[in-house]
Amino acid sequence: MSRKALITGVTGQDGSYLAEFLLKKGYEVHGLVRRASTFNRGRIDHLFTEQDIHTLPLALHYGDLGDSSSLSRVLQIVKPDEIYNLAAQSHVGVSFDTPEYTGDVTGLGTARLLEAIRSSGVPTRFYQASSSELYGRAVTSRQNEETPFYPCSPYGCAKAYAFYMTRNYREAYGMYAVNGILFNHESPRRGENFVTRKITISLAKMLAGQKECLYLGNMEARRDWGYAPEYVEGMWLMLQQPQADDYVLATGRDASVREFLEMCLKYAGIPFDLRGTGKDEIYVDRRNGKTIVSIDPYYYRPSEVDHLLGDPSKAASKLNWRAQTGVEELARIMMEADCRALGVNLPETGIQTRQKAQRVPDLTRV
Repeated sequence: MSRKALITGVTGQDGSYLAEFLLKKGYEVHGLVRRASTFNRGRIDHLFTEQDIHTLPLALHYGDLGDSSSLSRVLQIVKPDEIYNLAAQSHVGVSFDTPEYTGDVTGLGTARLLEAIRSSGVPTRFYQASSSELYGRAVTSRQNEETPFYPCSPYGCAKAYAFYMTRNYREAYGMYAVNGILFNHESPRRGENFVTRKITISLAKMLAGQKECLYLGNMEARRDWGYAPEYVEGMWLMLQQPQADDYVLATGRDASVREFLEMCLKYAGIPFDLRGTGKDEIYVDRRNGKTIVSIDPYYYRPSEVDHLLGDPSKAASKLNWRAQTGVEELARIMMEADCRALGVNLPETGIQTRQKAQRVPDLTRV
């Protein structure tokens, strides 16, 4: 008999990749979705057809992390062997505009789900999607499972509450509950309001003649960027261990938003000059003098997180998990996918240098 898994946030980037991964493992996969007047299932449409939505290995159930009764109902129906809680208001910038909602769904939503599991008596293993935003203004140059938290956004604060509630239910009730502290992980399925995808989709639209200029905020923020399909395997591995524990998943290497942008410009074959400084900085297409990237203070956050760099050594030793895709390959994958979707081709070569500062991004920086 196949194992059953319940995924909250199944329509998101991670949820869709995880559903694919588990189906290939032979799982019976169930997803929790919110009821809405319009469908938001583009990332999982290929996993089922409308006529047999309830009979294929992927089954969807209406529910909401803000509604305890729906969580209890779905648990009693599915009785899953594993639960992956990936649902959240997951955008850091948006959390400053909706702090109460973010706290309710991202933080209290986890507590509601944990309590539903406890009160239901369903024997299950629970995965909580934690985030590198827990570290915020990090107190160490590299962050691991022992690094103190210093969240700098409503999103980070909500994730900190969810982290400690998961640990508390593990210690207080003997529940198999783990936190996966995942550093940034991207893919062609990333939401278009996240900076990496915003860059790749915007440049693809420029090549297709559908967009003239890309507007960005903090270009110097450095992140540890990996490839999402690899990270969902790490989630699964955490629930296969004899004892529940918390793990960091990361590449152990970092790059700035600027470096990611310039990698994508290279793949797009757009030669550029950099002009101005600070908020007046612009990238200009060397071929025609048009501004293609500009800074917009609107995208600055009230509290910036300058640098996050993960130490995944525990996951490597205990889970035998390692990130395989570097940030430059990630940029190529995302650029190719967005261009393909718009019917444009990337050039075979697109080598250019910055005229103001002749440098190559340091992809080995640790």
